[in-house]
Amino acid sequence: MTLRGLYAVTPDPSGFEKIEQALEGGVALLQYRRKHRDVAEAREIVALGHRYGVPVIVNDDVELALEVGAAGAHLGRDDGDLVAARARLGKGILGASCYDDLEMAKAAVRAGADYIAFGSVFASPTKPAAVRAPLSLFSSHLGVPLCAIGGITLANARQLIAAGADLLAVITDLFEAPDIAQRAAEYRRLFT
Repeated sequence: MTLRGLYAVTPDPSGFEKIEQALEGGVALLQYRRKHRDVAEAREIVALGHRYGVPVIVNDDVELALEVGAAGAHLGRDDGDLVAARARLGKGILGASCYDDLEMAKAAVRAGADYIAFGSVFASPTKPAAVRAPLSLFSSHLGVPLCAIGGITLANARQLIAAGADLLAVITDLFEAPDIAQRAAEYRRLFT
């Protein structure tokens, strides 16, 4: 599986219609992200992803990912041990947030992460206080795909891809677009 393209992160609260529109437009990966565990909702999102052939990753919760049959999990610094997560997920996809820290990223790859997320790359409406990650991180050769997150829009996406980002994790610019499917398609074209 190639991890390259638009990485849609579900808005909170999720709207299945909006998520389906994004999937229709063409996303490479979909992250189910919630503050509170919702097994029924997670199952529905995974089923929706399956219909479109898009892997669904559960944020912060390896056990929920396993319970609902997701393709994998994404963990931040405080979301559990990556080595233990790798063991629990088996061949499932494991992503790791490494913020602006290259050494943390190297350790995450050694622990078995399949991709690394750096960010916030720009000011983010979702996490306004997030640490900023320099674009130079995307020139790091870590042997896994690199994901940019935070404040990404169509206007700044090209510079991230040029810097070396394989995945662009987007919430606001995708799910608040007037035509979500069209916006997803516009991101998809940036990678062709």
